[in-house]
This record gives sequence, structure tokens and C-alpha cells, in this order.
Amino acid sequence: MSRTSVLVVAAGAGTRFGQRKQFVYLEGKPVLEWTLEAFQAHADIEAIVLVLPDEGDRKHYQSRYGKILDVVRGGEERQDSVWQGFRLLDPVATELVLVHDGARPLVGPALIDRVVAAARTDGAAVPVLPVDDTLKEVRDGRVVGTADRSRVYRVQTPQGFLYPVLKQALDTARRDRFYGTDEAALIERVGLPVRAVEGDPRNIKITTPLDLKIAEALLHA
Repeated sequence: MSRTSVLVVAAGAGTRFGQRKQFVYLEGKPVLEWTLEAFQAHADIEAIVLVLPDEGDRKHYQSRYGKILDVVRGGEERQDSVWQGFRLLDPVATELVLVHDGARPLVGPALIDRVVAAARTDGAAVPVLPVDDTLKEVRDGRVVGTADRSRVYRVQTPQGFLYPVLKQALDTARRDRFYGTDEAALIERVGLPVRAVEGDPRNIKITTPLDLKIAEALLHA
């Protein structure tokens, strides 16, 4: 069977958190290790490429997580970090690529299943959640419009892609020096479809100290 690989992107500086959030402790172990354990345990994941601020802890992670294919230093922007990890994948052996934020430690197996299945059939898939709040467009301090909430969703990771689909999108973005807010935006930009699948409210991203408290509560829920 062709390989399903995941790029775990954990090279961020943690500016909003005040420190590198991927390394802060959540219930006795670093946030990043919760993330790695989820993919290590999932039967469909055959390889992990870990993107970090530096490569100094390569031996530590590869000794603890047997699926880690390689550890690589990230780039200046998140998209650069994704590219750094992506270029290490074998284009012949790799069928499907997931991209996941290292600071989303509560990713569950059912969510991974949904993304993998949809990406295999549609080429690209992202997990989404509905928006509960009313969204306003604001310019220069004035409300100029209200978004149709039924058509707007919050996007999570992992995002899943067939290898050639993600390669085309990344290559085009690098050629054009274009930066998107996520990988799906790069797929959209080259005119390819992206399937939306049901996300998971537990799959929060640790961005602020409050998020860490929420994650702790979710672990005990």
C-alpha cells in the first residue's frame, strides 16, 4: 500500500503565547508529544516528518517515535516550514500527505480517518467547524457588512492531500512568491477542489495560555 505521511509543523516562535507553545507542558508532557503520539498510534500513518525550530533534538524524537522519518529545521514562514518537510518525502512511495499543526495536541483518530478518506477520493480535504458568532466586516472602525454565517466555517488541521496535488500547489506558490494562510488556500489558488469534512471541537490549537487551560479541561471531560 502506498505511504500516508504526515508533516507535523512545530517550528513557530509562539509570539502570542509568550514562548514556544509546542514545548509547554500539558498534563505532564509537552504539547508536541501529545500530537506525535496521536499519529504514531494511527494505523494509516506510515511516516512522520517533524519540522522544528532546529534539529538538535532529532535523536530524542526518533528514538521515542518509530514512525518519524526525519526531523528538519523550519523556515521563516509556516509555508516555508511545510516545504522543508515536504521535500523530504519520497514522491514515488508517498500517496497521501497530511499537514498538521504541532500545537493541536488533541487530534483524534476519527478526525484523521475522515480527512484521509476524503483526500484519497477528492485530492484535497480539510476539517471544518461551523461559526457560532455573527461575523461583521469592519473597515476603518466601521461595520460595512455582515457575513452569511451559513457559508463560513473555521478550518482545522490535519489537512490532507494527494502528493501530486500538494506538490503542484507548493511549487506554484514558491514560483509566484505567494503565501497563503493554510495549504488549502494554495490548492484553491491553482483551481483544484478542496473537500470539507466534519471537524472536531476538541481539536483546538494552543495559541494562548487560556487555550492550554481549555485543553487540560478537555482531557478531563
